Amino acid sequence: MSAKNVGKTKTVENFRVHEKDTGSADVQIALLTERINLLTEHLQGNKKDHSSRRGLLMMVAQRRRLLDYLHTTDAGRYQAITKKLKLRR
Repeated sequence: MSAKNVGKTKTVENFRVHEKDTGSADVQIALLTERINLLTEHLQGNKKDHSSRRGLLMMVAQRRRLLDYLHTTDAGRYQAITKKLKLRR
């Protein structure tokens, strides 16, 4: 297993809602946050990488939509995940 897959597996284990969960909003938000943080770091050193910047903006928008969905359906889980990922200050 590659290092990327090990990190992804750990993230899924930390944020899953039930034992066989791999695609809940919580898990998707956590995985997107991980990728957003890595890409943000990359873009700080590669300012002219516009295609990656577009990808970053699309990921941020997707995470925003998932967070909005979670906020309307289950406010408790929304609060928990934003606190755990330190998304709200």
